[in-house]
Amino acid sequence: MFLQFFTSLRDAQVPVTLREYLTLMEALDADLADYTVENFYYLSRASLVKDERNLDKFDRVFGTVFKGLESLLEAMDKAEIPEEWLKKLAEKYLTEEEKKQIEAMGWDKLMETLKKRLEEQKGRHQGGSKWIGTAGTSPFGAHGYNPEGVRIGQEKNRNNRAVKVWDKREFKDLDGNVELGIRNIKVALRRLRKFARTGAPDELDLDTTIRETANHGYLDVHMRPERRNAVKLLVFFDIGGSMDAHIEQVEELFSAAKSEFKHMEYFYFHNCLYEGVWKQNKRRFTDRTPTWDVLHKYPHDYKVVFVGDASMSPYEIMVPGGSVEHVNEEPGSVWLDRIIRTYPHTVWLNPVQQKHWDYSESTTIIKRIFANRMYPITIEGLESAMKELTH
Repeated sequence: MFLQFFTSLRDAQVPVTLREYLTLMEALDADLADYTVENFYYLSRASLVKDERNLDKFDRVFGTVFKGLESLLEAMDKAEIPEEWLKKLAEKYLTEEEKKQIEAMGWDKLMETLKKRLEEQKGRHQGGSKWIGTAGTSPFGAHGYNPEGVRIGQEKNRNNRAVKVWDKREFKDLDGNVELGIRNIKVALRRLRKFARTGAPDELDLDTTIRETANHGYLDVHMRPERRNAVKLLVFFDIGGSMDAHIEQVEELFSAAKSEFKHMEYFYFHNCLYEGVWKQNKRRFTDRTPTWDVLHKYPHDYKVVFVGDASMSPYEIMVPGGSVEHVNEEPGSVWLDRIIRTYPHTVWLNPVQQKHWDYSESTTIIKRIFANRMYPITIEGLESAMKELTH
């Protein structure tokens, strides 16, 4: 059963190693799963999954391989529940009288009785000790208690030993090809973080304090600066027009980036970068910042990210006066090239699905200007972008 679990995970492209599998087996030998399916789920997930993107794949495989432990008829026909698990569970939770009753019935008799009662029972039953129902002491049903019981029709598990937590698939949005939510964006952005100790020494340096106190024979307290994310980020957001369809996704990206990076500056532009950018969209025509000022203010060690769908007329990129909002003296491509030459680490994030990029001539042009450093806003796309920025 466990070997099938291991091979199924490999077939589902969850990168599980033999060493991790053997570690799980050692944990089972040490009784860390406590002989419950739910505990085994958490134990195996902790032992075998090392990347959040694989959590949903793991849940699906677990639900398939071990469905016999939760599905009634398949549990009787297919599930090979170790008898030793049941014996030790009985020793832990049952009184002597209850253990004798279960031993008298036996596992085979228990399954046989369950099949028979399924055929005989016509309606819902509550209480008692014979029929399949709720409450009571029957080994079958819900809201009751029996060490060899099989749960039927119960939304919650009162004893926490049959909850199908893997069916909830709470991590399904972490799949590498789906669009991101704020939490998932933070996970991907963290790959760009680089910590350094900056600022005033206001944090206790415990290791140094202990070492120096031991060396000097008296209390010698040492402080150190707090560790902060040292990466500096400059973000240009395309806003308005076709980007309105992606506003929620871009807002999530903006929110996540603000919480992850202490040194982050941002500006807005429309369709393509020209000689001016702005901070407040409602004042985009009256309160602009010259792009030259941005280039001179922020040093070349800033990481630069453009966020936009790159959907526009090619004239807006390649021709003077091509902007739809004003008469630009220089083509947008010239300004993009200046940014790329000033900041070696520059990428473009595109909220449009990657499979549609080739249908847009402007997207192809922007992608070429950025030397193919255009990435979709998915976990894998964002992680690839962060990796590019760290080179």
